[in-house]
Amino acid sequence: MKIKVNGIEVNYQIHGDTAGSAPWVTLSHSLACNLHMWDEQIATLAKRYRVLAYDTRGHGKSDAPVGAYTLEQLADDAKALLDALKITRTHWVGLSMGGMIGQVFALKYPDVLQTLVLCDTTSRYPKEAAAMWAERVKTATTQGMEPLVAGTLARWFTEPFRTRGGSRFDEVAAMIRSTPPLGYAGCCQAIPTIDVTDRLPTIKAPILVIVGEQDAGTPVAMAQAIQANAPGSELVIIPNAAHISNVEQPEAFERALMAFLARH
Repeated sequence: MKIKVNGIEVNYQIHGDTAGSAPWVTLSHSLACNLHMWDEQIATLAKRYRVLAYDTRGHGKSDAPVGAYTLEQLADDAKALLDALKITRTHWVGLSMGGMIGQVFALKYPDVLQTLVLCDTTSRYPKEAAAMWAERVKTATTQGMEPLVAGTLARWFTEPFRTRGGSRFDEVAAMIRSTPPLGYAGCCQAIPTIDVTDRLPTIKAPILVIVGEQDAGTPVAMAQAIQANAPGSELVIIPNAAHISNVEQPEAFERALMAFLARH
């Protein structure tokens, strides 16, 4: 389904007992993915929750306007979507870029999030990372997504998972390949600006941090930095997983997620 919010059309899906009163869970995907990144978790969550999954600006079937995006803008997109759907309280599960959006959202709209689950993400990038993101913008805008596919998959998954392949690996490769280059570039200009580590103590929602043990993009040290600066937060390290831990180890990921949500 699509809806016009915050100046763009956003594609979204709702799952679970939408006529009931179960708590909401909102799922926010990684850069160069779309809402189908969460398909396995949606099937599990929908048994107990109402689930909102959406395509971030510039991704999937949502609009991909020209120009640089900001994390504040991406958080505003999510808030406008929640408002349009009359969702006043929700759990937030965000991976990588989705976790960055979640942190900015929690700081900007402190009364909306029931909990905040931050997966394979960071609260701050070093300044020297900006050049790497600028190079990815240049590649996407001049050559399209194809040159970025192999390197992205190498960062996102462990070697055994890549070698094994399978339908989910192929689906993620297709998501990267089909991401609008302008949308990818817009988000690549937002991501390196994340710098909220010092503000994490002010987030009111309980926080769970999940990270793949072999995540090279947002390593365990970045997850530990979030936990260290967010009083009362929990940290789960997923063995045999790299950056897209929910796809590589869905059962371990869901055990950690469902247990945390059940406690809150």
